[in-house]
Amino acid sequence: MTTVLKVDNLSRRYATGGDVVHAIDGVSFEVRCGQFIALMGASGSGKSTLLHLLAGLDVPTEGRVVIDGRPIAQMTDRQRTLFRRSHIGFVFQSFNLLPTLTAAENVAIPLMIGGAGQRESREKALEFLASVGLEGRSTHRPAALSGGEQQRVAIARALVIDPSIILADEPTGNLDSRHGEEIWQLLRRLSTEEGRTIVVVTHEAAGAAYADRVIVMRDGTIMGEIPTGGDIDAAGIASRYQQLAG
Repeated sequence: MTTVLKVDNLSRRYATGGDVVHAIDGVSFEVRCGQFIALMGASGSGKSTLLHLLAGLDVPTEGRVVIDGRPIAQMTDRQRTLFRRSHIGFVFQSFNLLPTLTAAENVAIPLMIGGAGQRESREKALEFLASVGLEGRSTHRPAALSGGEQQRVAIARALVIDPSIILADEPTGNLDSRHGEEIWQLLRRLSTEEGRTIVVVTHEAAGAAYADRVIVMRDGTIMGEIPTGGDIDAAGIASRYQQLAG
């Protein structure tokens, strides 16, 4: 399988007063096409900082992030912005939907920003809403949707540009357990059936159990990996996480 994401000896240091904080410290791993990866760690472990580096929202002190063969840290700010628009889909904990727009209009935003026409953007938005099970909710605004439905809209918005990789930051953090499980099942289906490459930051063992690999972080470093192989449940993930993270 093709390598979509390569992280090579990545470090990010911040100066705070007279101290230097090693937010990310010598992290390396690869993600192949169609893999579903979960990054697990306690608050302050560096997983969200790592996600920002993967997205090109921050630049490393050392090391490289390579997506589709292109080292994004070496790009200018404008080049990274344009690269994100066409190669990276984002899913946020807080959904980040515009309240005055319908579901279809929210999904169409990345296409409109990219210069697509209104008709083409709407047709694609409807197509991707259908792919996440919301074909009947396209004209509803966020306030008329449940939290789970809003997150499905956000996932459709991430998918509509046909990205090389989807990055999700605690995508079920604002959902109850039932709606959260539906989102994990959807992400698993997108990986298995559509070959989508997904990297998710989570602290939920139940969600991480849906991933192909679980990368465990502590203090900005990778402590180890949990290969799920499809046969490990949330309790197994939690137990092995505790062993690795201490």
